[in-house]
Amino acid sequence: MNLAYLLLFSLLPFTKSPVGLKEEKPMKETVTASTQGLEWLTLPQALQKNKTKPRKILIDVYTDWCGWCKKMDKQVYRHPEVVRLLNEQYYVVKLNAEQRQPITIEGRTYKYNPTYKAHELALSLLNGQMSYPSTVFLNERQQVMERVPGFIPAKNFLRALAYLAEK
Repeated sequence: MNLAYLLLFSLLPFTKSPVGLKEEKPMKETVTASTQGLEWLTLPQALQKNKTKPRKILIDVYTDWCGWCKKMDKQVYRHPEVVRLLNEQYYVVKLNAEQRQPITIEGRTYKYNPTYKAHELALSLLNGQMSYPSTVFLNERQQVMERVPGFIPAKNFLRALAYLAEK
């Protein structure tokens, strides 16, 4: 019993809030063009823009609970050189893989699939290999060029952007 008290009191200085009280969570951060310098679009918006001014499309497939997705937002999508290259050469899309709202593209409606606990559009883009974050690159003809699962450090991301821009 003394050991239990010793462990309890030795760990107290490392807690953020008093024992038994819940800490208030800060308001959820939203991704906006003003905070990140990128014009995030929906996929239908990007496809519409692509009709008049063709560009490659980058799709960031994420979930709200994914820590690596948040790290990607903070470290990669805010990197000045990444922002510059994406704004110049790509349309950028954020797709929440678990969103419940249907998405209609060229007459086909994609919905949330409760069996897979994922949106059908995310399932389609990732070939059912759900990994977060995942970055999907489409060419100007809306064909998948690359699917890259996981966090990509800014330095490697810049190399990938430059390489894919030439394809």
